[in-house]
Amino acid sequence: MADVSPDGATVAPTADVDPRATIGAGTRVWHLAQIREDATLGSNCTIGRGAYVGPGVVVGDNVKLQNHALVYEPARLGDGVFIGPAAVLTNDEYPRAVTPDGRLKSGDDWTAVGVTIGEGAAIGARAVCVAPVSVGRWALVAAGAVVTKDVPDFALVVGVPARRIGWVGRAGRPLVAKGDGAWVCPETGAGFTETGGLLTED
Repeated sequence: MADVSPDGATVAPTADVDPRATIGAGTRVWHLAQIREDATLGSNCTIGRGAYVGPGVVVGDNVKLQNHALVYEPARLGDGVFIGPAAVLTNDEYPRAVTPDGRLKSGDDWTAVGVTIGEGAAIGARAVCVAPVSVGRWALVAAGAVVTKDVPDFALVVGVPARRIGWVGRAGRPLVAKGDGAWVCPETGAGFTETGGLLTED
């Protein structure tokens, strides 16, 4: 039976939530998820089975972390972000288990760097975001992509390493070019303008 708080947050009995973590109203933490110390989850989030949220990570409102998503500190996720199944946000630019002299590294032997995900952006299944990249607002990272450079707002990126192949709107659908830098969302009809490799909403 899940533990339900007065504000409607629910935590599955097999989840591991540190007492120093903050869980927002209406947020659901599913089986075998781990929420580390000083992590902050906003309201109405869904944390899937086996997902991991590292110490001090900040997650906005209405965020979905799918099963086995790994969000390492000090990541920052905006409101409405989607992290797909088994996606990874890394935090070590120069990963090593040991120091140059062969001693097992401790927390004092390296500096964690985080990934930043903007409002409404989506990271596809098994994608990897290599810190310290930023993924812009409403961008879409395709399943299996490896992001090694910052991703602009509304960009659609695919591949290894990830490269931009188009633009998407807030609905996640690829935008349609109308000429002279104008783009439109086929689902919502919203208009956009491309200038200098960046996209803005009209």
